[in-house]
Formats: sequence, C-alpha cells, structure tokens
Amino acid sequence: MYKNLLVEHNNGVATITLNRPNVFNAFNDEMSFEMQDALKQVDKDVSVRVIVITGSGKAFCSGQDLKAAAAAGNRSFMESLHKRYNPIIRTMRNMPKPIICKLNGVAAGAGCSLALACDLIIASEQASLIEVFINVGLVLDSGSSYFLPRLVGSNKAFEWATMGSKITAQEAAHYGIVNKVVRHDELDENLNQIAGYYATAPTKAIGLMKKMLNRSTYSDLETMLDYEAYCQEIAGNSADNKEGVQAFLEKRKPNFKGV
Repeated sequence: MYKNLLVEHNNGVATITLNRPNVFNAFNDEMSFEMQDALKQVDKDVSVRVIVITGSGKAFCSGQDLKAAAAAGNRSFMESLHKRYNPIIRTMRNMPKPIICKLNGVAAGAGCSLALACDLIIASEQASLIEVFINVGLVLDSGSSYFLPRLVGSNKAFEWATMGSKITAQEAAHYGIVNKVVRHDELDENLNQIAGYYATAPTKAIGLMKKMLNRSTYSDLETMLDYEAYCQEIAGNSADNKEGVQAFLEKRKPNFKGV
C-alpha cells in the first residue's frame, strides 16, 4: 500500500515500520502523508487492538529529510507542520488504542517527537534520542515542547532542547522517558510480549484511561473526579467488565474482546 512504510497485522497488533533506511528513515512529504493515512486505517480497523511504531535498519527516525526539504525550495515551516507533522501527533494522542514505540535506534528531531507521542517506549540499549533542532537553528516542533517538559521537567527539557544533547536509552529510562531498555538482540522478544498483552487486554478501558491521562495534564482534581466517574460508567457497562467479573468469580483468565 505504501512506498515509504511497511504495515503488518498479526493477532490484533498492527506494526507500522518507517521504511527509508538509506536516509535513517527521515521524513519526506510522501512518508508523512502515508503515516497520516496508515494511522487512520489502523484506528478504524476494529481487529487492531494495539499499534507498534518502529524503524527499519539502524535508526528509528532521523527527523526531517533536509536534502528533500532543500530540493523543495522555499516553503512555509508553519504550513509544513500543520499539513504534515501535526496531524500525525494529533491522531496518535487522540487514538483510543495503545501505541508502543519500538525504539530500535536513534530518534532525532521530529523522530524524537514521534517517539515521545507514543504511550510506551521499549528501547534497545543501542537507541538514543536527540532534540536536534537547535543544530540547524530551529525550535522544537511536532509536540516535543509539550511532551518533553512534562516528562523530565522544564530545566532538563531546556538543557536538552537548547544544547541538542544526545540522550542514551539508559538516561532516557532514568528520567522516565523510556519504559524499558533491553539488549538489542532481545528487543523483538520484549516488544512482542508487551504488545501481546495489550492485544488481549480490555481495550475499551485502556482507551478511556488514555483519554483520562491526556486530560489530566491540563485539569484540576475536581474536573478529573467528575471525568473519572463519567468514564467509569462507560467502562462499567462494557462487555469486558462483565467478562472480567465473571472470570474472577469463576477463577479463570478473562477473555477480553475490547468492547
């Protein structure tokens, strides 16, 4: 279906692989629009319970393809962000399905933003992140100015953004950016285990919790107490809740369907 992406479906898991390894999976116009479409398709597909985003070859994503951008001539940065990158980030955060980043290598610039927009990051010990914008005289974009300070605090976010510091996978785990760091040759095994869990989990409840956690970043306690009650009413009337309670009473493992 796509020239710059690989999309695979397996037992409720949709894996989107950025597939421009010769340029470390850097974004050109075509790949950004393909990514928008791929995310919309897996969001609509009721058989998909969890999404994995990764890169082919040695890198996760090196950000914008600067050679492609230069070849395109003068263009509006604002227009490019609104048309190409921002729709990707919005779709990811609004999608009521868990998105796991399989961080197989370096994530730089917009690639770093793409990783931070995921719900979980499982990283190879060889992986790294870098907010590389400052090295070409640009500012954070594609959501990094939102995600980074919320994860590591304003002072560390300022340091990494303004110095273009390389963040190793181990350092990222220390600051809570990365959920788990594993040996490179064990990345697939660990990723498949976690993706397999979410593929059989109560997806409806997970989607509601994702919305709750998103809202909590700009809400007060009273607002969240009311929103929790609203979401709990929805979850409590789901088939997964009934199945979970019945499985508990029958002392067996629940068979969640995601509805």
